[in-house]
Parts: sequence; C-alpha cells; structure tokens
Amino acid sequence: MVSTGSLIMMAVGALLGIAIPIALAWYLAGKHHARLSTILIGAGTFIVFALVLESILHQVVLKGPHGDAIMGNTLWYALYGGLAAGIFEETGRFLSMKFLMKKEATAPLPGVAYGIGHGGAEMLIVFGITMISNLAISALINSGQTDVLFAKVPEDAAAQLQTQLDELQGLTAGSLLLGLWERFSALVLHLGFSLMVWVAVRKRGKWLWLFPAAIALHALVDAGVVMLSKSVGMLPLELIVTAEAVAIGVIGYKVAKKL
Repeated sequence: MVSTGSLIMMAVGALLGIAIPIALAWYLAGKHHARLSTILIGAGTFIVFALVLESILHQVVLKGPHGDAIMGNTLWYALYGGLAAGIFEETGRFLSMKFLMKKEATAPLPGVAYGIGHGGAEMLIVFGITMISNLAISALINSGQTDVLFAKVPEDAAAQLQTQLDELQGLTAGSLLLGLWERFSALVLHLGFSLMVWVAVRKRGKWLWLFPAAIALHALVDAGVVMLSKSVGMLPLELIVTAEAVAIGVIGYKVAKKL
C-alpha cells in the first residue's frame, strides 16, 4: 500500500510541479514583458537536447559493448552522466541563444526567460507529470488492481515494473518533499547556467569562456550527485545541491550585470 501521506505529497508535487513553471512564465511575460517565444525556446531546447538527443546517446552507449562496465563503476558512471548532461544541455542553450534569440535585447531578462523555460520544462515534465503518473499507479496499488499494469507490459519488463511498484510503496512524504525541494534547486541552477551562457553569446570575446565553464560546472554538479548519493543521506545531499545552486545562481547574476 502507498501511504496517505505519500499520496498527498504526490498530489501537492503534481500541482506545484505544473503550476510553478506556468506561473513564472506568466509573471515574466506579463509583468516584465519577456517574450513568450523565448520561454518556449528554453522549454523546447530542454526537450530536444536533454530528453531526445541525450537519451539517444544513453541508448547507444549504455546498451553498447562498454555499457555494463560504465554502469558497474560509480566513478565512470558519474563522469559519463555528468559530462553528457553538461555537454548536451549547455550546447543546446548556446545554439538556441545564438541562432533563435537574435532579436532579443542585450540585457539579462532574455537569459532569465530562457532559463525559466528550460528549467520550468524540466520541473513540469520530470516532476509534475511524473507525480501524476505515480498517483495513478498508486491508486491501482491501493485498490489491488496492479494486474491491469502487468497485463499491458511484455514479460521481460515485468520485473522492472515490479521494482517500480515496490519503490512507490516505499516512498514517504518526506522523500517526496525532498524531491520537490530538488526541483527548486534545479530551477535555480538552470537560471544560473542560462545567464552564464547568455553572457557568453552576447558579449563574446573574453566572455566566451563562460560557455565551457557552464558545461564543466553542470557536469560537476550532476557527477557529484551520483557520487554523493552512495555515501550521504538524502537530506545532506539536497543541502549540498542547494548550496551549489545558490553559488551558480550568484555567478549567473553577477556576470549578467555585465549586460
């Protein structure tokens, strides 16, 4: 059974995971006159580069001849995953800003709007929609109708489905709250990285180093999460990620002042 507390937190997470990105986009467009198209460019870039292209790379690499070796070694897996995320997402950011945001003013606002689109899409899809899916599956678990799910998956996927069901039943309201907290940290990270890359695109010259710096910092944050998850608890890990997010957000804010 999935606890009532967990069900409530899933509902809250679904609501906030969808409402917050939409509210931020509405606020920027309505209050600060940011271009809605810029916010949508950020969202689209996340979908194309992180959910599609990066996923294709994972399918090729992790299911290839060296996949087992990478996944079997925490350090290699952390480095691979961190670099993949950093390269794909920051390159997508750079290309979109350079070629799709030419009409934007050389000011911080377009970078913020892009970051809300990119990070907001991640919050909505990775967290909000996932919570809705978890709620639906949890309802089947609590009503004893999981046979409906097993009837829809091939036999070789039944073990994976059972693992997912077991994980859902093991969730607590506290762990789900930490998951929501993580999404806020990720949103701040995306804002920081977006401002760094936006300055690199618009200032060019000696400021171009901010683009590879964003790739490196993104890779370090993601790799660090994988490494630390093996040795520290969820709360200390989220505190560390929050500190990193604040630091990168401050870097983004300070370099954006150059615009």
